[in-house]
Amino acid sequence: MNKQYYTYIKLLVLGVLVSSCVSNKKMLYFQDVEGVENPTVLANYEPKIQPGDLLNINVAAAEAEAALPFNIYETPVVGTYTSSLKPLSYLVNTDGEINFPVLGTLKVAGFTSKEVTKSLNEQLASYINKPIVNIRLTNFKITVLGEVKTPGTYPVPNERISIIEAIGMAGDLTIQGKRTTVTLVREVQGERKFVSIDLTNKQLFNSPYYYLAQNDVIYVEPNKTKINSSAVGSNAGIILSSISTLISLIAILTR
Repeated sequence: MNKQYYTYIKLLVLGVLVSSCVSNKKMLYFQDVEGVENPTVLANYEPKIQPGDLLNINVAAAEAEAALPFNIYETPVVGTYTSSLKPLSYLVNTDGEINFPVLGTLKVAGFTSKEVTKSLNEQLASYINKPIVNIRLTNFKITVLGEVKTPGTYPVPNERISIIEAIGMAGDLTIQGKRTTVTLVREVQGERKFVSIDLTNKQLFNSPYYYLAQNDVIYVEPNKTKINSSAVGSNAGIILSSISTLISLIAILTR
């Protein structure tokens, strides 16, 4: 009877172990990446300016005084030189516009920094000889939530980040993270868009969502094991203790 009992226990444990094994297909990133080619669209990707963005726009010229009227600074204190003042950023309003010195209201939302730079250079040429315009988006950030090691909001100083880099900044997915259905939340023209991304699929490198836009949110949902374990909650210790007691009783009764 004892041998039958122990054989049963071994089979039970073996069954639990086998059922708990996870397929490589669910865990490995970028499977079968051979032959993947990045399209030109991805190589030349640039984020487009959106309402709520903060733009740092600096106008320079060979004659510095000629560029002064086209730059905005914090309110000066009496006796303070302009060169020591902090430049102010332009807030893109809900209509996608900024109020630029001398030129007035400019539509910038929906355009890239490069496109706005070109437009400003053309308009300023009437006032300045060979103007130099530099534009930088100062509040570019992304948020990573869910089953990652360090969830949070991360600033992106260079205005270009891929979903892989974002997940790397958050410390990668935990073992409980679901790699096949990562959700990307993006606002496009005032509407939220939800996109499901499969990190195990090599086609991720060809996805139009490979590079992130400002204020994108990445959510990694937990797998079934994590969900089931959270459902057990604080009763886990009691359940394990009861199972242990039950096995001990069976062992005593079958001697």
